Amino acid sequence: MDSSTRPRRPAVSKELRGLRTLRNYIAGEFRDAADGRTTEVVNPVTGEAYATAPLSGQADVDAAMAAAAAAFPGWRDTTPAERQKALLKIADAFEERAEDLIAAEVENTGKPVGLTRSEEIPPMVDQIRFFAGAARMLEGRSAGEYMEGMTSIVRREPVGVCAQVAPWNYPMMMAVWKFAPAIAAGNTVVLKPSDTTPASTVLIAEILGSILPKGVFNVITGDRETGRMMVEHPVPAMASITGSVRAGAQVAESASKDVKRVHLELGGKAPVVVFEDTDIAKAVEDISVAGFFNAGQDCTAACRVLVHEAIHDEFVAALAKAAADTKTGRPDDEDVLFGPLNNPNQLKQVSGFIERLPAHARVEAGGKRVGDQGYFFAPTVVSGVKQDDEIIQKEVFGPVITVQSFSDEAQAVEWANGVEYALASSVWTKDHARAMRLSKALDFGCVWINTHIPLVAEMPHGGFKKSGYGKDLSAYGFDDYTRIKHVMTSLDG
Repeated sequence: MDSSTRPRRPAVSKELRGLRTLRNYIAGEFRDAADGRTTEVVNPVTGEAYATAPLSGQADVDAAMAAAAAAFPGWRDTTPAERQKALLKIADAFEERAEDLIAAEVENTGKPVGLTRSEEIPPMVDQIRFFAGAARMLEGRSAGEYMEGMTSIVRREPVGVCAQVAPWNYPMMMAVWKFAPAIAAGNTVVLKPSDTTPASTVLIAEILGSILPKGVFNVITGDRETGRMMVEHPVPAMASITGSVRAGAQVAESASKDVKRVHLELGGKAPVVVFEDTDIAKAVEDISVAGFFNAGQDCTAACRVLVHEAIHDEFVAALAKAAADTKTGRPDDEDVLFGPLNNPNQLKQVSGFIERLPAHARVEAGGKRVGDQGYFFAPTVVSGVKQDDEIIQKEVFGPVITVQSFSDEAQAVEWANGVEYALASSVWTKDHARAMRLSKALDFGCVWINTHIPLVAEMPHGGFKKSGYGKDLSAYGFDDYTRIKHVMTSLDG
């Protein structure tokens, strides 16, 4: 299975003008866009282009979907043991190519090298191995006689071709979250990375191409229009996206035209509820990291802190100091927690939230761009905000933490739930009963207690309300890529 499916053309080549060329990966081959169109890929550290990638059109989407459809019957009919073996090989290959993956991800996103190595490679490898194990657990729930003379069996099957769209905040890891459960369940994949971060996904295609049969995993690069063509294409049985609420709503609308399955992991505005019995120093340390990590470009980021009025002033002062002590900078600087924002539009969006702050809000730390090259923004703390302020209600997706003061538990719950997002949250208290009450009352897909942001492959990740539906990771995420069939047979022969 391995040698015959190795890529026939390199994923990356050099052009005369110095920009590398990224290519689509379709049916086991690297290809340019059919019409030759490209977009430039920019390093957010410098703000300068370093590569080009295909701006895929209808012909490219058609080719990728045809490849995935042709590969599906064979991949569907492989045994779970065969799929597990392939995924375990992929996990091993990720470890072997870790430095190459890190280099591609860092150049494309500006993330710190050390943190990418320690915080992304190990969980990605672990997640692939988890789904390798899940492949062996694809089974129905029951077989029995529920009608006289009849035996019923429940089959759990792959859904078919999956059209997947990954975001720019964690392009490498989100690619894993997309392809691993889909392939483990017996599906085939057409994956589109964000137009600003295709580099590591193209490298992943090279890695998977040496292991999987051609057509099982395909990558096409492009813009929003490319994604729309993928979702509206008649071949996929399922569309999956991690992105903004706006993008998710568009995908759901497009997919509804032919009643595709939809898996949406969208925005977040995580409340961090801090009670008066909390260890302030410990909470500030953990919350600042969870809020500023990856420049706050995380849908679960600890971005919206609600603090009991008894400790509000002390907490704000400590958080402002933590922000002032947190560094942003170039990927090779070992002292930085985070790198630049992803693109100039994101820098403009984050800056706009600060520029539009109402008069009652106070910038306690940061609040401005750092330097004049690249898209760096200072770690920022804003206090004095009110529940209906824009910066509370809308997702900033930057290194910005807001702080509100609440008077009692009921008000904390009301304000925490009082946004359109419902992905993640956390509660900070030494009172176990209170923590349990809040874990029930908070309307979010995840509630952390005295911590914020850890994820494990065995537990589901996904939200409610405008944060979308469907789960990533865990057996629940695996189930999302399967369908259920009832088989009834007569015992009379």
